Amino acid sequence: MAAASAALADTPVLNVYTYDSFASKWGPGAAVKKAFEAQCACELNYVAADSSAGLLARILLEGPRSRADVVLGLDANFIADARAADLLVPHRVDTAKLDLPIAWDDQLFLPFDYGYFAFIYNAEKLAAPPRSFQELADADDSLKIIVQDPRSSTPGFGLLLWIKSLYGDAAPRVWRQLACKIVTVTQGWTEAYNLFLAGEADMVLSYTTSPAYHIIAEQEHKYRAAEFAEGHGLQIEVAAQLARAPQPELARQFMNFIVGEEFQTTIPTGNWMYPAVLPAAGLPAAFAELPRPTQALRLPPAEVAANKSAWVAEFTRALSE
Repeated sequence: MAAASAALADTPVLNVYTYDSFASKWGPGAAVKKAFEAQCACELNYVAADSSAGLLARILLEGPRSRADVVLGLDANFIADARAADLLVPHRVDTAKLDLPIAWDDQLFLPFDYGYFAFIYNAEKLAAPPRSFQELADADDSLKIIVQDPRSSTPGFGLLLWIKSLYGDAAPRVWRQLACKIVTVTQGWTEAYNLFLAGEADMVLSYTTSPAYHIIAEQEHKYRAAEFAEGHGLQIEVAAQLARAPQPELARQFMNFIVGEEFQTTIPTGNWMYPAVLPAAGLPAAFAELPRPTQALRLPPAEVAANKSAWVAEFTRALSE
């Protein structure tokens, strides 16, 4: 017994900061932990924040005092802020194997999944959904939608950037058009999606991959993503290694593990996103039913960092008028 306790005490611990849905029992975290621990002779310990934005805030607050080895789940739209803090080291992972809709060669931030923002609707209740963002903006105000707050929600911030990338300086006009259709603005995705499922609105901001959950877990095909002709906002989630990681060798091992088969196979039905590296077996069959946008819309992270406060102010003003 004493020998076992001593061995346990000597087991190195890799601290991975992530967001709560990744680490939760219904996310991919448990499978990732089991697979990595089987090869690392270590313990993988998750420290969870409430969102990607909360994850970044914690890293910045702790600064060089952080006990994190790896941060997993930063929204790529926030990487300019994370880079400026000078807390990270190059990941040294070969990115040639990545299967992303855009080119990626960043040496600090390693993508592990991606998705497209979209409005989800119930095809049994909404026979003719908008087929473009302009159609949504111009729709009769009887069409009701639910969105998330860009100050507290990754999808909410993604919508902010989606609109800005399409309309630029005209974004406030679009927000005013949408304001008449918005039933509520929630703090996070879960509340918004549950309200939609309860019938509180015709459409909800989510991801093109959200219907895959209903198809696979519920054998339900009525929930669909409205495909917009102008394109969809792109979200890429990334990982990075901390410069002062207590376990630098394990951190490097985990960074390489992220783009491997065992990690990437957990993404489609764990995070309900597209894996950054397509697994050998491909995607689940349900993903063939999903719209795959031909236009991935993304603003440069430096531009986002420089303007996010002003763009959020546009949103709050438009919804308060």
